[in-house]
Amino acid sequence: MKRLTVILLLFFVCNNIKAQSASTYLFAGTYTDSKPGKGIYVFRMNPATGVLVQVSTGENIINPSFLTISPNGKYLYACTDTKTVVAGSISSFAIDSTTGKINFINKQSSGGANPVYLVVDKSNRFIINGNYTEGNVSVFSINNDGSVNPLLQAIQFTGSSVNKERQEKPHIHSTIFSPGYDYLYLPDLGADKIRAFRFDPAGSQPLTIADSLTVETVAGSGPRHMIFHPGKKIAYCIEEMSGMVVVYLYNHGKLTPVQRVASNKEKSGEYSSADIHMSPDGLFLYASNRIENTISIFSVGVDGMLKLIGHQSTEGQVPRNFTLDPSGRFLLVANQGTNNIVVFKRNIKTGLLKNTGIQVSVPSPSCLKMKTYAY
Repeated sequence: MKRLTVILLLFFVCNNIKAQSASTYLFAGTYTDSKPGKGIYVFRMNPATGVLVQVSTGENIINPSFLTISPNGKYLYACTDTKTVVAGSISSFAIDSTTGKINFINKQSSGGANPVYLVVDKSNRFIINGNYTEGNVSVFSINNDGSVNPLLQAIQFTGSSVNKERQEKPHIHSTIFSPGYDYLYLPDLGADKIRAFRFDPAGSQPLTIADSLTVETVAGSGPRHMIFHPGKKIAYCIEEMSGMVVVYLYNHGKLTPVQRVASNKEKSGEYSSADIHMSPDGLFLYASNRIENTISIFSVGVDGMLKLIGHQSTEGQVPRNFTLDPSGRFLLVANQGTNNIVVFKRNIKTGLLKNTGIQVSVPSPSCLKMKTYAY
């Protein structure tokens, strides 16, 4: 009995040391009313309870609408000067993984108005950004110290679609790499397309248009964000204006639509679906719906097809963005309209969500990113 007690005590101590040897951070981008402000808030999350404790903020940042963390975890990049009368910018920050502090490195013009989404390639050498209002894509190279070089490549688009108010011109809403990082996809809300490109990091112009692989979506649907399944050759795209999630088979750059399912809880004359993410095990998919303020929950079949299993109130208004923590045990929602970030506990077996009662106040949160750093 005494030996068993010692073993259990050692087990508890080892696990406690392990828990203390890692930190999970939440990085929250916000709208600053187009004025210099804190802009980016950093919280340390307790991986057992989901409790968030603010550890740092950025300073003198204007409207950091979207964030991304470099694959090596060393740098944070932000779409800045978003929704301003001047051209947007891309800002870089060094992440101190021991304290959670971010330190500004530099920024460059984004190559157009209203940057809304950016992604870093797997080699940490390139950033690709989508300028929503400008209707173009821009590419930047990155130095070893995380700083961003001036614009390397920009491609301007033309076209429109059936909604003359919302789709009068191209509006690139996200920049998504294929699993092998050999293709890039640009959901274009304005032209109802998912534009396709080949990506060659060795080329002087990394992006090459692949028109034969571009997808024409349903007229008036407004494709917005897209993700790939972690273990299957399947992609999922959330359409902002139709409120639908579309499933695509993926084969050597080609996307073939095979399923289209409603994300919203109720039928409506207007939809504003926003973000889409998948659980780390690939068994559940989640999407945010802004007008009705819900997260839709889908189970993912062995064939990758979706089945709607429920909706969860976001406990706030205008859920522009959300994320899952790296363990997959929590889902955090940025409610832009009510200035709060809400933490939900995720049942890893059923996929359903439960409000933990944990939330933090942040002005106009627009983007959430998380990273666990082990020591």
